[in-house]
Amino acid sequence: MYENVEIDEKQKSSFEERHLNDESVSGVMEFLSIDVDQSSGASNREETLCSKNVMRKQRNWEKRLEAKKSKRKEEKQRRKQNQQDKEDVVPHLSKRVIKAITRERLEEARATGPRLCVDLSMSDCMSHKEISRLSSQIRRLYGSNKKATHPFHLYLTDMKEDSLLYKECIRMNEGFLNYLIDVTEESWIDLFPSEDIIYLTPDASEALEEVNGDKVYILGGLVDESIQKKRTYTRAKELGVQMARLPIDEYMVKRPNPKNFHSKILAINQVFEILLSYCDTGSWSKALSAGVPTGKGYAVSSETEADLS
Repeated sequence: MYENVEIDEKQKSSFEERHLNDESVSGVMEFLSIDVDQSSGASNREETLCSKNVMRKQRNWEKRLEAKKSKRKEEKQRRKQNQQDKEDVVPHLSKRVIKAITRERLEEARATGPRLCVDLSMSDCMSHKEISRLSSQIRRLYGSNKKATHPFHLYLTDMKEDSLLYKECIRMNEGFLNYLIDVTEESWIDLFPSEDIIYLTPDASEALEEVNGDKVYILGGLVDESIQKKRTYTRAKELGVQMARLPIDEYMVKRPNPKNFHSKILAINQVFEILLSYCDTGSWSKALSAGVPTGKGYAVSSETEADLS
């Protein structure tokens, strides 16, 4: 009888141990399940956040793309409208007629127009790259003169046929040999009376007040990269001719910019554009505002803005 009681006690103890083990296993499994659920939840949150970032970037990109498309469309419509306005004002002419009118106007300028000369005597001090840029500026200068209502009589002096500049002008400028422009190996100082000459240089102390048809305006054929400071000023001073600068100081002010960069050095075609604009409008404010690039760090002053209205 005692044996049965002992067996029952053993069975009971074994049952309790199994029960405890089952509970322990169940607890561990429940803990692992919670941990997995938490890890899974964190992973899902990260994926959701990443997906939202991607979607936000996608939306921003689409907005920028749409804005660019809209801007291009507006610009295209504006150019189309400007062209239509020009056609409404000016009767449509054939290219042949336009070419004939242009030639006639340039020929007339060579007889009665104001004179402007590009001094090319300093090409020896420039690099090949600078000479190539100078030849491009000559092309732009001539192109502006062709379009001008009142063109200038243009000269290229000290242009030697065996020079690199001459070869670059032929290579880069289509039809250069047919330009309605006087090209000569002579120096401008030998072509014109010294009292008629005004050498335009940014280093001059006096500002140019007007464009006089009785004067000959000289532009130094140097490009922006040249580090030859005051070279045109020195050349004009040595030859004892009158000098003048564009009236930038009188009509413009320095505009703040991140690099604090301000320069009055302009390419010869830019200076020529300003002279043409002044001859057409009679306003230095309008001419300088249109001709001086914004990258030079200057803007028309508030005192002269009234001239633009």
